[in-house]
Formats: sequence, structure tokens, C-alpha cells
Amino acid sequence: MGCCGNNYSEWRPTEAVLFCIRAISNYVSVVEAEVMPQVMSLLQKLPQQPQLLQTVCLLVGAYSKWLDFSSTGLSILPSVISILMSGMGTSEDSAAAAALAFRHICDDCRKNLCGYFDGLFNIYCMAINGGGGCKVSAEDSLHLVEALSMVITELPMDHAKNALEKLCLSVATPLEEALGEGLEKKHACELTVHIDRFAYIFRYVNHPEAVADAIGRHWKIFNVIFELHAWDMRTMESLCRACKYAVRTSGRYIVNIIGEMLGKIQVLYQQHHQPCFLYLSSEVIKIFGSDPSCANYLKSLIEALFTHTTCLLTSIKEFTARPDIADDCFLLASRCIRYCPQLFIPSPIFPLLVDCSLTGITVLHREACNSILTFLSDIFDLAKSVNEKQFLLIRDDVIIPRGPTITRLLIASLTGALPSSRLETVTYTLLALTRAYGMQALEWAKGSVTLIPLTAVTETERSKFLHALSDAAYGADVKTLMAPVEELSDVCRRNRTVQEIVQGALKPLDLRISLVS
Repeated sequence: MGCCGNNYSEWRPTEAVLFCIRAISNYVSVVEAEVMPQVMSLLQKLPQQPQLLQTVCLLVGAYSKWLDFSSTGLSILPSVISILMSGMGTSEDSAAAAALAFRHICDDCRKNLCGYFDGLFNIYCMAINGGGGCKVSAEDSLHLVEALSMVITELPMDHAKNALEKLCLSVATPLEEALGEGLEKKHACELTVHIDRFAYIFRYVNHPEAVADAIGRHWKIFNVIFELHAWDMRTMESLCRACKYAVRTSGRYIVNIIGEMLGKIQVLYQQHHQPCFLYLSSEVIKIFGSDPSCANYLKSLIEALFTHTTCLLTSIKEFTARPDIADDCFLLASRCIRYCPQLFIPSPIFPLLVDCSLTGITVLHREACNSILTFLSDIFDLAKSVNEKQFLLIRDDVIIPRGPTITRLLIASLTGALPSSRLETVTYTLLALTRAYGMQALEWAKGSVTLIPLTAVTETERSKFLHALSDAAYGADVKTLMAPVEELSDVCRRNRTVQEIVQGALKPLDLRISLVS
């Protein structure tokens, strides 16, 4: 390091040394007291060369735990933060490294930094406003928001509320200014840069009551953005993410605005079909599904969302065109089974959603398909999550008449309607169905397998599959079913001609329900 001096042309050897010191950070004790204090003191004397400063900032971030534990760490912190401020104002790369290091330091040294929130907040304001020539990008500014949020988490409640409101105001003010200039004319990125900061605040400030107060105070601006930009997917995804974290962090403290939030997304979903309204609803269901005071809101919400979704997803073509809606719809449905079966199972939308899932079960989109299969598995496994016999009776009234069709679709999926990479998920769904309905389900499986012509599979291969399914249904390890499933799948996929014969026999897109007693 002594070779470097102020001669910029000789900075590379020093940078290489610092890179090596950073690379071994996980192996250096947090109480090391001989070398690291010397390294940290020398960092301040290095020239402000952009690439060198970038490595310096990354090194500082890598040793954030050392700064917290070391007896000299606290005395070094002011000079370290000064280095990071230099990094923020030197180049975009060094600013990115400095912002990341700032987050690491505020995470690991948060207790030591509680008394310095105002100074840290000033650094944040300077960085996001471009003061002092700061070059922190919008994306990297989220590291700074996360950093301050973690420090706020360590503050006592009264101080935390004041600090949180200070941070929220720095985010809300640009949004309010945009509102005054005509929010509907703003490009999405001009809004989401601020909304994403709200999301990080609500995610990382672990003071539920304080976060609930904050979202309550700023709900007006959220409400306006919902109204004016509901058509824009990017803005809505950002806004719903912020609301999701507010709900997740605040829990039941946010109950006062849940009704208004749900009413808003219920109406807007029917107008604009944004998938993010479904995943926000899913988060609300998780927190409030068992809360009797929210039952009316939630019942109205899920019936409206699912009714509209089943009208959108009427064919496999629609599932293929709207995979995000399908994915989030059935994720929400699974949440309803787990957290509010009393609202969902007796609802008239339940059988409609089961039929909708059968329409889309062979969609090739991986996430959408997995969500559908998980939803069906959750229905078949209902006895594991609820004890009320009335729910099981309602479920049986819906599933049993559709049993042969469901089984045929699952076996068609195993034998070529879906990629072989889905075998394990489809197999579990078929097994869950069989365990729920025993001999009746085995008869459905036998009826489906018998449809496959002997030109495609032999009687021995049919029998081997059915025998393994029977064993697994009555307690054998599910792993014992996988080998026969894979064997049947391979046989039915061995060439295009055979695959066409099998799929032509099983007809995975034929959804006519054959009623059974």
C-alpha cells in the first residue's frame, strides 16, 4: 500500500491486495485485533481512484461484522462512513458498492448506530437527491432505505415512530408533488422508484404498530395511485408489493384500513385484471383469514375475485395467454383452503374453481401448472388441515362426481400431456386423490388406464402401475410409486406415434363430467 501514494497509475497492486483481503473475510475472526485495525486505518489514506474506491467500499461491507464486534470498530465507524460517502460521489460503480456496504454496516452494527439516526438520514437524503455529486442509482438507493429501516427497528417505540415518519415523508413528498403535477401523466418509473422505497420501509422496519400507523397516514396517496394507475401493471405490482409488506409486518394492527384496501382491489381487479391484486389478496387471507371481524370483507373479496377469474380462464388457450393470473388465482385458492376454509369451501365459487382447475391442468406454463396441481392436492388433503366433517362432505359432493375426469386428466398428464419434469408433482396429486377416496379412486384409475390401448402399453405395465398406486394409497412410501410411474410415462412417450395414441385415448382436453354415485 505504501507503493500507491498519490500516483494513480500505481493503484492496481493495492487494489489486488484489498481484493484478496475482502475475499477471505469469512475466515477472519470478528475479534481479530492485530491486522484489521491497521487495514481500516490505511483505507482513508488511499487515493480516490474510482475502481480502487469501489473495492475499498466492498471490503468495508465485507467486514461489517468485524466492525460491530471489534473493540476498535465503533471508533473506526465515522471514518468508514466517510469513505462510503466518498464512494457515493465518485462513480456509479463505487456508489453501488458504497450503498451495499452501507446496508451491511447498518444491518450488523445497528445497535451501535441507534444514536446516529439523524446523521445517517442526512446521508440518505443527500444520496437520493444527488447532493454532493452523489451518483447512487434508484435501484441502489433501496440498499440505503433498507439500511435505515434496520436501524429504526432497534429504536424504542416512540423514537421509532418519529424516525419512521421522517423516512416515510422523504418518500411520500415526491409522490405528492407528482400528484400535484398530474399523476396520471407520469411514466411508471417516476412512481415506482418511490413506491419501491415504501415497500422496503414496510418490509424491514420491524415495528408492527409503527408501520400500521405509517400506512394509515399515507393511505391517501396509495389510494390515489390505485385509482389513476390501475391500468398499468408495473405501477400496480410495485404498489401491491408495498401493501403486501405493510400487511405482513403490521399484522392485525392494520385492520382499520383492510376493508378499504380489499374493496379497492376487488373493484379494480374486475376492471383491469392485474394478477398482483390476487397475490395481495393472498397475503391478506394469510393474516386475516381466521379473523371473524373480517369475514364479510373476505367472503365478498374471494367470491368476486374467483368469479371473475373463472370467467377469464374458460379454455386452455386462455390459461396459456394469462399464466400469471392462473398462477396467482390458484395460489390464492390454496391459501383460502389453509386459512379460511369456512369462507371458501361452502361458497358457490368452490365447484366452479375446481372445474376451472381441470380446464387448465395441462397448461405448459410451469408455475401456473404447479399452482393448479397444488390446489387440487390441498383439496384432496383437506382432512389434514380441517376437522369439520361438514367441509369434507361438501368437498366430496364436488370431487366424487368429477373423480373419473380428474383421474383421467392426471394420468394423461403423467403419460404425455405435461412435460416429464412435472412427474413428481402430478404423481403426488394422484396419490393424494387416491388416499382420500381409497378403492373408489383406484377404480377411477383402473378405468383411465384401461382406456390406453394395448398397442401402447401391455397389460403387465398397466397392472404394475395400478398395484403400486394401491400400495402407496394404503401407506407405502410414495417413493415406491415413482418407479412404476416413470416406467409407464417412458413407455407412453417412447415415440410420437405412441404418445398420440395414448393422448387420443385419454383426451386430456375433454372435460365432460361423468356423474358417479
